[in-house]
Amino acid sequence: MKNGFTLIELMVALSLFIVVMTISMGSIVGVFDANRKSKTLKIALTNLNLAVESMSKEMRFGTRYHCETDPNALPPFTTPQNCAGPIPGRLVSFLSSGGVQITYRLNNQIIEKQVGAGGYIAATAPEIIVDNLTFYTLGAESGDTFQPKVVIKIQSHAGTTGKSRSDFTLQTLVSQRVLDR
Repeated sequence: MKNGFTLIELMVALSLFIVVMTISMGSIVGVFDANRKSKTLKIALTNLNLAVESMSKEMRFGTRYHCETDPNALPPFTTPQNCAGPIPGRLVSFLSSGGVQITYRLNNQIIEKQVGAGGYIAATAPEIIVDNLTFYTLGAESGDTFQPKVVIKIQSHAGTTGKSRSDFTLQTLVSQRVLDR
């Protein structure tokens, strides 16, 4: 052809266009996936942070920490008890600053809270899946010289399997504010 493109030149141009568009679309899909994962992780971490902050504040002002290795143990938990050995606690209970028994445990991948003799309520949202919740309590038993403290360790994930899943571990130490006598 004079003053125009040959069929081969058009096919080469079209092929290059298709390759560039395929790579571009892959990049755009990758950005959307990263955005979705980021939002899921932000929601999960914000929710978990709120739950841990609430637990920590209540424990900090609480007394008479009781740690149990059996998450299905039944209250009342009136005797202070440590969980410091090779088997961590799966449930922690304590007296709040108002004298009310508060208990935290993991049940069906959700952290649950019990206030007084009431039933357990969810302390974490369903978007976050808690794989493991452990407590290590030191200095709770009478007769020791340690200020009571609790180490809380949470292993969790947000999102489903594959690229959108984000695993994380959160650990904090809470020390009783009231001096141990």
